[in-house]
This record gives sequence, C-alpha cells and structure tokens, in this order.
Amino acid sequence: MNLIDEQRLESDLAYRFEYLADFMGFGEDDIAAIHGAASGLAPLVPTLVDAVYDKLQSYDATWRHFLPRQSGYEGAVPESLADVTMDHEMIQFRKQHLGRYLKALVTRPYDGKMVSYLDLVGKIHTPQAGSQELDVPLVQMNALLGFVADALTNTILGLGLERAQEIQTLRAFNKLLWLQNDLINRHYQAHAVASSVA
Repeated sequence: MNLIDEQRLESDLAYRFEYLADFMGFGEDDIAAIHGAASGLAPLVPTLVDAVYDKLQSYDATWRHFLPRQSGYEGAVPESLADVTMDHEMIQFRKQHLGRYLKALVTRPYDGKMVSYLDLVGKIHTPQAGSQELDVPLVQMNALLGFVADALTNTILGLGLERAQEIQTLRAFNKLLWLQNDLINRHYQAHAVASSVA
C-alpha cells in the first residue's frame, strides 16, 4: 500500500500532481501519445478555439466574464455585454491565450514548469491571480472544460489514427483533462475557504 501525506497534497503542487498522475496511470506513454498527436492537432487549434468561443458567447453566464479587464490585457475594456464582440481586441487576446494553452498541451514537456502552468490555468480564473475583478464560477469552468474535452475527443476521432493509437491518445487526453480539472478545482476550494475566513 502506498502511503500518502494528505496534508501535503494541499500544500505541495508537485506532490499533488505526482500522486494524481500515479493514481490515474498518467505516465510517459500518455505523454508520448499526446505529443504524438501534435502534428494532427496543432493545425486544428484555431478551429477548436473558435468553437470554444462560439460556445462561450452563446450563454450570458459565460460571456459576462469577458467584461472585466483580463489579466495581462492592456487595451480598451468593453462597457457592456453588447460590446463584447468576437472582433473585440480583448476577445482576440483571450483567444490567443487559449490557442497557446492548447498548443502547450501537445508540445511542452510535462515537467515542473508545465505543472505550474496547468495550475495557473485554474488560479487565474479566480481573484487569487490575475485580475481581482475576474471571478468565474466553478460551474462555468466545469462547463468549459467539459466542452473542451468533448471537442478534443471529436477532433482526435477525426484524425484517422490507427485504432490502437487512437485509443491511447483518447485515454491520454482524458487523464490529462482530469488532472487539469483538479488543478482548477483546488483553487476554488482555496478561494471558498479564504472567503469564509474574510
């Protein structure tokens, strides 16, 4: 039986990721499958990004989170929800970020820097990092990640991979997105605790 320091899971990011990856069986074969899909997925990233933003724009509960200034964005901020159009420079800025994220998933090594990056993806959607005005509810993050997971699955199924490679790639991305999900959820738990103390 593996002995796990449960308190350390809450304070040590690398330890937490290592535990989750080991528990889920996310290893070198999965990383190789993810990297192996790069040549097929990278050209489709703009289409995936557009699909995500079309979905986000179709609900006020998700689109309203593009009204506050986004972290790292220095340009003009829209004044109303009607001003948040697809061609607004802040939306273009956010779309570039999502594109870089999707490319990072299939190209970067899964080292400490990558784990920190995946963790920041969760943190930056709360007031704990980035914009103090930005506080995307967890239900919206779960909806988004679920949509991204399905879009990636559909895209992978359309790559025409050999069946064994297709299965390995789908399983690898499934595990990866569950890891990402945890690194999103943990910041909402921390934010809830901080809010209740305040």
